[in-house]
This record gives sequence, C-alpha cells and structure tokens, in this order.
Amino acid sequence: MNIKTLILIIINSLIALVIALLSFSSYKQFSNVLNDRILLQLNSIKTLKQNQIEHLLRSEWERFEATDLYNQNIDTTVLKLPDSIKNSNGIHDFTAYHVAKKTTIGFISNSKSGLKIKILDYNKIKKILLERTGMGDSGESYLVGEDFRMRSQSRFYPNKTPYSLLVKTKGVTNAFKEINGRGVFEDYRGIDVYSVYSLIVVGNLKMVILSEIDVDEVTIPLKELKQRLAGLTLAIFLLAVMLSLFLTRIITNPIKNMQKSLRIMAEGDYNQTNEFIKNSKEIKEMFDALANLKASLIQSKRMLVNGLEDERRRLSRELHDGVGPYLTSLKHYIENRVKNEEKKAEMKKIVDDTIAEIRLMSNALMPASIDDFGIGVTLTNFIESLKKSTTVTIEYEDLTQQENSNITNHQAINLFRISQELINNSLKHANAKNIRITLSEFDEFISLFYFDDGIGFDIKTVKLGLGITNIKERVEICNGAITINANPGNTSFEIELPIEL
Repeated sequence: MNIKTLILIIINSLIALVIALLSFSSYKQFSNVLNDRILLQLNSIKTLKQNQIEHLLRSEWERFEATDLYNQNIDTTVLKLPDSIKNSNGIHDFTAYHVAKKTTIGFISNSKSGLKIKILDYNKIKKILLERTGMGDSGESYLVGEDFRMRSQSRFYPNKTPYSLLVKTKGVTNAFKEINGRGVFEDYRGIDVYSVYSLIVVGNLKMVILSEIDVDEVTIPLKELKQRLAGLTLAIFLLAVMLSLFLTRIITNPIKNMQKSLRIMAEGDYNQTNEFIKNSKEIKEMFDALANLKASLIQSKRMLVNGLEDERRRLSRELHDGVGPYLTSLKHYIENRVKNEEKKAEMKKIVDDTIAEIRLMSNALMPASIDDFGIGVTLTNFIESLKKSTTVTIEYEDLTQQENSNITNHQAINLFRISQELINNSLKHANAKNIRITLSEFDEFISLFYFDDGIGFDIKTVKLGLGITNIKERVEICNGAITINANPGNTSFEIELPIEL
C-alpha cells in the first residue's frame, strides 16, 4: 500500500468517525430533549385533569350532602348495590354493580333522616377527559378502576364498553402501588406510548388517571432528523474525500520527489543535484531532518543507557528500602539485647524475616501482605517486628479504611517504603527515643504523619542521602506533597497523597 492510499484511508476514516459521532450525539440529544418535553407536557395535562376531576368530585359531594333529596336518579333495576356499599358513606365506584357495566360513580350518605344515594352525571368527567389540547392525533387521557378495567370511553374503541377493556399496564400497576411516574411502555392496545400516571383517591373512590400519546407520532420529527443527518453526513463525507485527495497530492508529491532523488543518489549519480535543489525544497528540509534525527538517535541511545542505569539504581533503592530497616534492627538487637540463647533465637527470627523480605522483593518487589491485607496491616506487622529489636518507643495509629479502602497498591508500596526509610533514618542517625506514626485515609487524600524526638537536621545544609531523596521521589511519583520540619526534639514529616479514583 502506497503512502497516498494510506493517508486517504486514515483521513477519511477519521472524518467519517467524527461525522458519525457528531450525528449520533446530535440525534441522541434531540431525542432526549424531545422525550423530556413530551413527558413534561403529558404530565401537565394529566395533573390539570386530575385536579379538575378531584375538584368536581369534592364539589359534587358537598352539594350532595347539602341536599335533602333521597335516592336521586337511581334505577334499582340496572344498579344493584349490596348492603355493604349502602352502609358505607362516601364516594364510590358503582360500575361493577351496574347490570350493563356502565361506568357509574355515586355518592352514599347514611343519616338519621335515612339513606341518600346519588349518581354523578358521568358526562362531567367525560368532558374533562375528552379535552384534547396538546394531545396530538393519538393522545388520550383515561381512568382505570381497582379491578384494572377501564372506567372511561376509549377513543380507539368507541363501540366497546370501557369495563370490557382490561388495562393492566406498567403505569396502572405502579400507580395502584402509589408510585406516580412516567415512562415509555405498552398501553392496553399493545402499542408503545409515552405515559404519565398517578392515583386519584377521593373518599372511597380509588382510580388511576393516565395521559398517553403514541411513540410513533412523537418520533416523526426524529425520523425526519435521521434522514437529514444521513444526507448531511453523506454530503460532508464526499466533500471530505475530494478535499483529502487534494491535500494528499500536496503531501505526497514532495515525498515522491525525494524518493526519486534518493534513488539517483543511491545509484552513485550525484551530478543531478541541480534538479534536487531547484525543484525540491521540501526534500532538502527532509534531509536536514534526517540529519537531526541521526543526532537525536545518538542522544536517545545515550538516554537509553542512562535509563538502564536509572533502572538499576531504582532496583538498588528498592533493596535498600526493604533490607535496610531489617538489618538495622538486627544491629540494634545485637548491640542492646543479645545475652542468652532465647534472644539469639529471636535474632535468628529477624534474620529469617530479612531473608524472606529479600525473596519477596526479588519476586515482585513488594510486601505480600500489602496485596492481601493492605498498607495498614503491613505497617502494623513491620512495626511490631521492630519493637522486638529496639529500645526506641514506636507508636503507630492506623486510621485507614479496613474495608473498601481507596488506597491503591502503587500508593501502598510507596507509603510502606517511605515509612521504612523514615524509621531507618531515626534509628540510625537521629538518636531518637520516641517515634509516632499516623496513617489516615480521608475522602480526598491520604495522610502520613511521622514524628521523632531525635537531634533533627538542617534541611538547607545537610547532605540529603539516598534515604531523604528516595522519600521525596516517591512522594512526587504519587503526585503528593511533603512538608519537613527538622527541629531538634521535634522532627516531623507530613505527607499527603491524593486519592486516585
């Protein structure tokens, strides 16, 4: 494959990817905005109609209680109410007791004067539900009873009795669970709709009101947008192909000239330099770049060698951090404690721990307990081991999260090595009697506080050896910050590392 073809493929592939991502993003954003707007509009319509129905029922109930007329507009041949209903005051859904299952909402009141029953003129509710402002061609608002049967006339089945339509949709089920909400799901026709729903509870009456509109109607603008985006994408892509063809000629022609000149020069003919100089300024610049590249490669080789040396120093530093504190503990133990066989056995234990540490570092350059139990437990075990071999008082407070800790393995290793180095310096150089360490984990950062009461040092004039330098480098590697106070009797290191999410 020649370079021209490769450039064309890369440029046009990137352009196609960008266009596709932009088109998809625009389509998705428009879709989300449209969905939100439709659901908000339906919710406003549903809320308005719900308030109107609730107001109508309450006002009719108040009017009913104020009248002395009994058994108004009641046809006992078509409405057979059981005694349990007649003895229950309030607003009721009588639909199930109607012979023809006609939607019937009524009022019952028992008083000393007798039983009062009134049937609400359902046309008043129907008028509210049939208001179609903002509902489009397929939208409707309707009521569903506790038996999951419709209580209002379906505009899609005008010849069917509402009670004959079973409406056990997601919206109705949620509403009867007292979960008001909105969403996109199938309605009682099996058609995907945008739907909002809530529960109406007035007296003994409990119904669900829903306002819905077909997804197909709402997504008509989306389909039109998809077609426009497809056409626009194709047009931009064709334009990009033509532009890329022009640009690749500008890029590849100097390379072809350079190739021609190099071939002539490779054949040993250096007499045709006039053509090279006259026609190919870019080629001269490329040759200059090649010369610079040669120099850069030499420098890179030097840097590679230095990098290998740095890697060796890093490995040496790791061994220093891991082995040093144990050997120091052994030295102090021999100088201060070794007097009998039991103590010699303890010394052997420390030597064994040192050997185990070397083995662990040679395998993975990390304490195994960090992977298994975390930095808190690792430091606890290390300090408890040190206490057996030194007269210095070491207090350690672990305030890390034992479960769900956000301290990464990378940070844990560096914190452990830093702590080892600090303790080693205190034991070897500071003549400290007391050491305090606190490791804390917060929501946004990790804090390591280290204190000893040793002789301190002048941070401006003291020769910072491998230890302090290593500590600073490890803090920098973890993007942290360190504050050092090296006063006699009050030397402290405050280290903060950010939580890596």
